[in-house]
Amino acid sequence: MPGCTVTPTLDLWPIGNCQVSALIDRSARFVWGCVPRVDGDPLFCSLLDGRDPASGDAVGLWAIDLEDCVSVEQEYRTNTPILVSTLTDAGGNSIEILDFCPRFERLGRTYRPVSFVRIVRPIKGSPRIRVRLRPTRNWGDPNVVTTSGSNHVRYLLDGLQLRLTTNAPVGLMQDERSFRVERPMHFFLGPDESFSGDIATTVEEMLAYTTHHWQHWARGLATPFEWQDVVIRSAITLKLCQHEETGAIVAALTTSLPEHAGSQRNWDYRYCWVRDAYYTVQALNRVGALDVLEGYLGYLRNIVDDAKGGNIQPLYGVLGEAELTEVQAPRLAGYRGMGPVRIGNQAYEQVQHDAYGQIILSNVQAFFDQRLLRMAGHEDFEALERVGERAWALYDKPDAGLWELRTRQSVHTYSAAMCWAACDRLANAAERLGLPDRQTFWQDRADTMHANIEDKAWREDTQRLSATFSGDDLDASLIQLLDLRFLKPDDPRFRSTLEAVEHGLRRGSHMLRYDTEDDFGLPETAFNVCTFWLIEALHFTGRDADARILFDEMLSRRTAAGLLSEDIDPATGELWGNYPQTYSLVGMINCAVLLSRPWSAIR
Repeated sequence: MPGCTVTPTLDLWPIGNCQVSALIDRSARFVWGCVPRVDGDPLFCSLLDGRDPASGDAVGLWAIDLEDCVSVEQEYRTNTPILVSTLTDAGGNSIEILDFCPRFERLGRTYRPVSFVRIVRPIKGSPRIRVRLRPTRNWGDPNVVTTSGSNHVRYLLDGLQLRLTTNAPVGLMQDERSFRVERPMHFFLGPDESFSGDIATTVEEMLAYTTHHWQHWARGLATPFEWQDVVIRSAITLKLCQHEETGAIVAALTTSLPEHAGSQRNWDYRYCWVRDAYYTVQALNRVGALDVLEGYLGYLRNIVDDAKGGNIQPLYGVLGEAELTEVQAPRLAGYRGMGPVRIGNQAYEQVQHDAYGQIILSNVQAFFDQRLLRMAGHEDFEALERVGERAWALYDKPDAGLWELRTRQSVHTYSAAMCWAACDRLANAAERLGLPDRQTFWQDRADTMHANIEDKAWREDTQRLSATFSGDDLDASLIQLLDLRFLKPDDPRFRSTLEAVEHGLRRGSHMLRYDTEDDFGLPETAFNVCTFWLIEALHFTGRDADARILFDEMLSRRTAAGLLSEDIDPATGELWGNYPQTYSLVGMINCAVLLSRPWSAIR
C-alpha cells in the first residue's frame, strides 16, 4: 500500500477526552497513545519505532489499511477532536474512518472512559481492509496475552485489561487477513467489561453525544474575528492536554521526540510544568475557557498545600506526584531511531524560581473574576502569601532558569522578574480583599525587587538588559518582561533590549531561545513560542505589519491538523520536539487575539 505509507513525521492528528489521548498519522493509524492516562504506559508506540524483536515488524499501532490505497484525506469534524479519514484505493473504492475518544455528560457527570472508538464506513465500491491492532505493554513489549470471544478480544496488559468489542469479523482481524467492507463496522477498545447494548447503536450514540459536547464547548469560546479556526483548534487541543480528574495540564502528549536530528534532547513532556500551565490558562482565559482555569487552580491549591510554604518544584505528575525519576526505555529505538526514549523527567529536582510567580499569576484572577464558581478569599490569600515569601527570599538567587539547564546555574532575569510579579500581584489581591496593610507590605517588596532587578540586569555599555545578573547574555525570555508588565512598551530599555534580542536570535522567520552552548552543545532549532513572543512585542511596539507577516508565516508551518510542535528547523521548516506543544498553541491564541481586527469591522 505505497500510497498510505509515509516516513514518520509530526504531521499527526490528536484525539482524546481529557483522560486518554492518541495521535493518528496521515495513513489513519494510531501511532501513539498511553493508558490509563497521558503519562502511562504506551499502548501505541510505533511513533517511537516500536518493533517486534523476533520479526522486526512494527508494533504499538492500530491500523485499518485499505488494500491498494492511493490517497488519504483527513479533517476534524467541525469544532471537535473527532477525526474523519477518507481512504481511496487504486480502483476508486473508498472508506471513511471516524476516530474519537468518548466524552459527554451522563448521569450528572462527564463520561470520559479509558477508551478509543473507530467507525469504518464504506463510501464507494467494494473496498477491502486489513485490521492490525498490535498493542504493547511495558514500553514496547509486544508480548501481550490475548483471549477472544465471538465479538471481542481481550488484551491483558500490566495491571490493566482492555477489551475490543466489535461487529467486524474477529477471527479475520486477529489473523490480520483482509476482508470486504459492506456495512459500517464499529470498534470500541475500552475497559474489560461486557459491552452494554448493541455495539453499532451505542457507538453511533457516543459519536453524536461527543460531537454535541465539543461543539457546545467551542461555542462558548470568545474567539477573535480573524483566525477563528486557529484559535478554536488550539483551544480544543489545549483542553485535551488537561487531565481533568485533577486539573493538571501537561506540556505535551508525547515523550522523547527530539528537538533536532540526533540531538539527544529527548524529554518526557507528559507532566504538568507550573510554567507551561500558567501560559496555557492565561491564553484560554483570553478566549473565555474558564473550566480549564478552575480545574487547574484546584490542582495548584493541592500543590501549594503539600509544599507547606517550602520549595515548589518546576513540574509534577498529573496526580500531583513530586518524584518523576528519569529512566530510559530500552525496547524503543526512538523517533526515526533517534533515541533515547525517556520516561520521567529529572527536571523535577531542579531549582527554578520562576514557578513562584507563575503560581500566583495563575491564581490572582480568582480574586477578581465573578464568573468563577469558586472565587478566592482570605484563606487562599494567606496560602499564596507563603508562596510570595519564597519569591521574596529567592528572587536574586541562582537557579536553572526556564530553559532548565542541567549543569549550571545563574541568577536569571526572567526568574527574578517572575518573583517580582508574584509580590506585585499579591499587592493587587490584597487591595481587592480590603487588606491595606498587606497591600503596602507586598507592594513595598515588589518595588524593592523591581529596582534591584533593573540595577543588576541592565548593561550600560551595550544598552540592553542581560538574561543573567552575572553576564551580558541574550535570551528570548527577556521579551516576556513586557507581558509581565515589568517594563512598558515605550520604555527605551525595553526597546533597545528587544532590538538586541531580535538581531541576535532571529533566524529568518524564527527565534532561538539563545545562541550559546548549553549541556548538549549549540541549539540548532528555533523554539516556536519565542517567535510568538516576538510577534507580541512587535505588536505592542507599533510594528503591526511586521507582526502580521510573521504570524502568517508561523501559521503556514502548522501540521494538517492545524497544530505545532515545540521546535522548528529555521532552514527547512521541519517540525521537531514534543507534540502538540502547549506553548506553541498558546502562542497562536495570544497572537490571534492581539492582531485580529475587531468584530465591529464587519458592520
